[in-house]
Amino acid sequence: MSNYQTPESKKQEFRKYLEKSGVIDALTKVLVGLYEEPDRPANAVDYIKRYMGAPAGVDVEALRAELDQLKADKAQLQETIAQLNQKV
Repeated sequence: MSNYQTPESKKQEFRKYLEKSGVIDALTKVLVGLYEEPDRPANAVDYIKRYMGAPAGVDVEALRAELDQLKADKAQLQETIAQLNQKV
């Protein structure tokens, strides 16, 4: 069991990963921005999303449904192409 890690070492490894990837700095900046905001926003999560660059007003479920439909359409078209290629 040489690959066994203690919970503390896992936490430390994860902290290093977050720091190395810039997540700690990005979160610190957004939290400082929220703290320094003169008028506190009603929804802090939306503020953080906007600050981090997330698009506003996007319906994720609608996008997932559209993606699923497009995947099904693609599979159907690939099947049609395969059938037509057999005829040629």
